[in-house]
Amino acid sequence: MSLLSLAYVQNNARQLDGIALDRTFSDQASGKDTKRPQLEAALAYIREGDTLICHSMDRLARNLDDLRRIVTELTKRGVSVEFVKEHLTFTGADSPMANLLLSVMGAFAQFERELIKERQREGIALAKAKGNVYRRRVPSLTAERAALLRRRVAGDEPKAKLAREFGISRASLYNYMSDAA
Repeated sequence: MSLLSLAYVQNNARQLDGIALDRTFSDQASGKDTKRPQLEAALAYIREGDTLICHSMDRLARNLDDLRRIVTELTKRGVSVEFVKEHLTFTGADSPMANLLLSVMGAFAQFERELIKERQREGIALAKAKGNVYRRRVPSLTAERAALLRRRVAGDEPKAKLAREFGISRASLYNYMSDAA
């Protein structure tokens, strides 16, 4: 049996400290949706009998529907899903209490994300009302450089190396990749 880890954080060492793993998949992207390259790679890689270890539910998904769908699909395939922070493991033979906890904890993660978005919208509206011009962040790369980045990623060049070369974070690199999709 393999142990796989999904860690959607900036500090894998802190969040997965002391856990023996065969393979780690790590995205810097938010858990707001499931369009994350390493999540997709992990879900394609994982096999029956494996255990997917994730630091916390909100790192896997911040949308209750996505969280329940991912956990259900994996357990139906014979994969155990373990959430370290919550001390919960799902195997497919779960109790009604385990399913309730998944729903409640997932709902809290979604609620937190929605609160963050609401505060952001309120802050933007307040800035506009005060006469401050709200502008989105200026892209780090020109359209030409972003296209070059996408071509080089498609050519299987290491993403960390490309991010350093282009002077952007890996999260920004993934944003540029998802913008093209």
